[in-house]
Amino acid sequence: MTTKKCVAVIGASGYAGAELVRLISGHPHVTLNLITSRQYAGQSYENVFPAFTGCMNLSCEHFRSDEAIQKADIFFLALPHKTSMNIAAPLLDAGKKVVDLSADFRFKNQSMYETYYQSHEAPHWLRKAVYGLSEVNKEEISTAQIIGNPGCYPTSILLPLIPLLKEKLIDSTGIIADSKSGVSGAGRSLSLGTLYCEVNEGFTAYKVAEHRHEPEINENLSLAAGENVQVLFVPHLIPMSRGIVSTIYARSQASEVKLRECLCEAYKNCSFVRVLPDGRMPNAAHVRGTNYCDIGIKYSREKGMAVIVSTIDNLIKGAAGQAIQNMNIMMGFSETDGIDAIPFPV
Repeated sequence: MTTKKCVAVIGASGYAGAELVRLISGHPHVTLNLITSRQYAGQSYENVFPAFTGCMNLSCEHFRSDEAIQKADIFFLALPHKTSMNIAAPLLDAGKKVVDLSADFRFKNQSMYETYYQSHEAPHWLRKAVYGLSEVNKEEISTAQIIGNPGCYPTSILLPLIPLLKEKLIDSTGIIADSKSGVSGAGRSLSLGTLYCEVNEGFTAYKVAEHRHEPEINENLSLAAGENVQVLFVPHLIPMSRGIVSTIYARSQASEVKLRECLCEAYKNCSFVRVLPDGRMPNAAHVRGTNYCDIGIKYSREKGMAVIVSTIDNLIKGAAGQAIQNMNIMMGFSETDGIDAIPFPV
């Protein structure tokens, strides 16, 4: 019998961290051996998230790199931007594999990262990092030591657009991505803007044309298209706990059939991307709690515009689920191990 690999979740008290703990706990090939939280160190995990009562016997610990290195082979970093790079470096130097859910290792262009975040303090590992869009970069992921797990909004936008740009079926200019996210995308920290009374029965755009996911989207679309791509990205907050719906508008002269065929061909061997048939559009409820990305297409011949709609669960395909999918690819496991849940029908 093959010995299970030991896994650590660093930053287990946030929403993405909790989803990592939940999914890893049911994974057939790894054992969760360490969970850390600065805020809840010393407390049992079921006290942090009562849903885990009777299901989890670990307590949160302070992160100490020398001790952590002895406890795990694979590390998931569910930490704030600008924090992960310093945590990751000693783990990587010790030969450990790391999947980072922050933005610290997502950019190939160091100056682009530093423009939108801060000076990068682990540039050596940034150059070695692979962008973890699982279905697109699978070959590179399989040999990587450090993965920059994509942002939730970028995942919902890149998956439908990359194949269409590669095949030149949509114009690379004038693309608009209009995205809506549930409140969990803002994280678990207290904030006035995410209080119940501020969000309930509301629907608002925020950080219009200045959200930090926009450069991440543009960098990866430009790499796919082989030319500069600048998407106008408009995020919105909607009063639901989880889920993302992205409606994308792009100029095109291709037929709806050809657009759909391109996506079906690109993802024909991908377990988690579902290209919907003619007449169906994605619904955030249909991917809730799963690692699926659903994509629907409509083409207006009169306007010469393709309308592409995608949905994901921001905490699963947009964070923890894709992180585990990347681990599966890195470790040679089945890509669906631990994340093959069937969606709720209602």
